[in-house]
Amino acid sequence: MSERVEVLIVGGGPGGLACAADLAAGGVRVLLVERKAKIGAKVCAGGITWNGLIRLVPETLIEAAFPEQHIVTGRQRTVVAEANPIVATVNRERLGQWMAQRAAAAGADLRTGCRVLRLDSGSATLEDGAGRQTRVTFDFLVGADGSNSLVRRWLGLPVRAVGLGLNAMLPRRHARMEWHLRADLFGCGYGWVFPHAEEVSVGAYTAASGLSGRVLKERLLAWAAAQGMRIDPDAIRAGLVNFDYRGVRFDRTFLVGDAAGLASGLTGEGIHPALISGRAVARMILDPAAATTALDLLVRHQHRHRRLVALAGPHRRFCGLLMETLVVLLRLKILDFRALEMAR
Repeated sequence: MSERVEVLIVGGGPGGLACAADLAAGGVRVLLVERKAKIGAKVCAGGITWNGLIRLVPETLIEAAFPEQHIVTGRQRTVVAEANPIVATVNRERLGQWMAQRAAAAGADLRTGCRVLRLDSGSATLEDGAGRQTRVTFDFLVGADGSNSLVRRWLGLPVRAVGLGLNAMLPRRHARMEWHLRADLFGCGYGWVFPHAEEVSVGAYTAASGLSGRVLKERLLAWAAAQGMRIDPDAIRAGLVNFDYRGVRFDRTFLVGDAAGLASGLTGEGIHPALISGRAVARMILDPAAATTALDLLVRHQHRHRRLVALAGPHRRFCGLLMETLVVLLRLKILDFRALEMAR
């Protein structure tokens, strides 16, 4: 079997779906393939920010919203408060399904349980869940397939700057959204407690710290127990965060989100960068002369976060000092919490 489309998008995360929706709305014949049987599920704490997504998604998708952020280090704790929610939580599967419905309504062809067997210049061999193969030819290729991107590997781009996140969803309620900046435990990273509607996400993220996944898991379990939250080790899920950005456009092939390395190395934030880059790539395809202001700003923020990780990450004491200083500045209102976001 063979078919022809104008744009093939590999990956059904927020970046790929945003790109597909905008392209289809612009009259482009676009095919999005997702290897998983269902769109949406991913290892993720589910945090979205006021400047990023909170105002852009239906209120029904918001599980919990927090105008107060509780920040804890080894020496101090503070509460940052704003009039509007600083961070809210969403269920990634529900967010993905909502975005998929919007993309399909715009005219995009979405196929789940469909994997890419082979990529060539201008064509791809796909296989569906029944083992049927289809050769698809295209004008443009978009890699929106995450940190372990097949499209990025096909382009020959290495990934040398990655973070690791571990997450567990506990069936309990929790009142506060918490960030635990513990360089002694998590290096250049943090532990988090992100409440959802009927669950709470408890996890840890680290980058450039030299911590193995095994050690990070052990520390997460011990730290969570100290917070009164016992985690079944088998319930912990791991996800990589690619922040090795090397561009989004490579002739007629594009990368978005984690595939492009646009996540924050400092915080692991990835949903907003995926959306911004997905929509920017759609604009580039629809109009090569279109401005990419939002993407350019995002890249500047991403570079700033990456430089901070490179500076502090390998040095635990310096990282700890930096975190303590950061919290002092937040407490004195010299620094705005939103300065740490990718969406500003």
